[in-house]
Amino acid sequence: MIKCAKCRQIDFVQKSGIVRGKQRYFCKACDYHFTLPEAVENRKNKPRHQVTIIDIANELGISKSTVSRALRGHTDIHEGTRKMILDLAQQLEYQPNPLANALLKSRTNIVGILVPEFRHYFFPTVIMGAQEILSKAGYNVMICQSDESYDTEVANVKALMNSRVDGLLVSVTTQTNNVDHFRTVLRKEVPLVFFNRVCPELDTPQVIVDDYAGAFQAVEHLVQQGYRRIAHLAGPVSLLVSRLRMKGYLDALQKHGLPVDNELIIHYDLTEEKARIYANYLLSLPQPPDAIFAINDPTAIEIMLVAKSRGVKIPQELGIVGFSNDPISAIIEPPLTTVEQPVWEMGRQAARILLEQMENPRIETYQLPTRLVVRGSSVNC
Repeated sequence: MIKCAKCRQIDFVQKSGIVRGKQRYFCKACDYHFTLPEAVENRKNKPRHQVTIIDIANELGISKSTVSRALRGHTDIHEGTRKMILDLAQQLEYQPNPLANALLKSRTNIVGILVPEFRHYFFPTVIMGAQEILSKAGYNVMICQSDESYDTEVANVKALMNSRVDGLLVSVTTQTNNVDHFRTVLRKEVPLVFFNRVCPELDTPQVIVDDYAGAFQAVEHLVQQGYRRIAHLAGPVSLLVSRLRMKGYLDALQKHGLPVDNELIIHYDLTEEKARIYANYLLSLPQPPDAIFAINDPTAIEIMLVAKSRGVKIPQELGIVGFSNDPISAIIEPPLTTVEQPVWEMGRQAARILLEQMENPRIETYQLPTRLVVRGSSVNC
């Protein structure tokens, strides 16, 4: 027995000829012509896939252009044919392909965001700030994280470009020394904005904070609190942010007449494991530091945990200052002194600049201010 494709009745269906090699049926109950879709048992044996207009056209024995016009609401389609197409599209759960439609207009309304990690609050917060601006502008966001791997970063850039994103917001990995994959993006004239971890060798807009001033204030604060042997657990030299914070550290020591001891300066890969190793190393020196300025708050918190495990009193025997004002810094004991950077606003600003780049490209560096937040880890009363 044949069931009507529209009203699902059985008793009122009769054959009404062959159309393009397929049996056509007519339902007297609802005055509806239809052909049967591919046999259910055959469809069950096929892997599921996104239904396309080609699938609908093949099942109805009509051209894909007819299906396309019917789905787009063209009035030059016979009403019976239009209903047949729309009913089958609903039955097969057809969904238009937004990427294919967007490509016809040369835009996808998708922005790619590439960050090096999700483990800490910084990059997820930047993403939320950027997404707030992009969503209001009608853009969807495609997010990738490289897990601090250069190879993964290159693969992510290729994947985003293959998805035809309208623009990219990027913060690079600690391993990124070759930027040819970003040069490819620029050659294809896809707007590209770097934030936080930037590529100064590329002529692209950049959004950064005043890393130098923040580091200078942090170290000067330690000096003013009476600390004299101040170490710096620094980030990789490959990152501009590490170099700027290092310069702020060195200039603050120089301003106050304190010697630079290379034994107290360690560059590392920003992993928690290495932070613990180097914190233990510094505190095991014959003349250990009486204060440490850390490249970021996760590093500073690892230093605090190591110091506590060794019975070192904070801030009496060791002052500690971090960078970024991670929410955890306010609730750890003692609360961590840190350099606050406007993380949410960094994401918002990067998104605004990217939108501007799409309409009026220009190369500028946007620097956001920092602020020293003094807490118990460095107040040596």
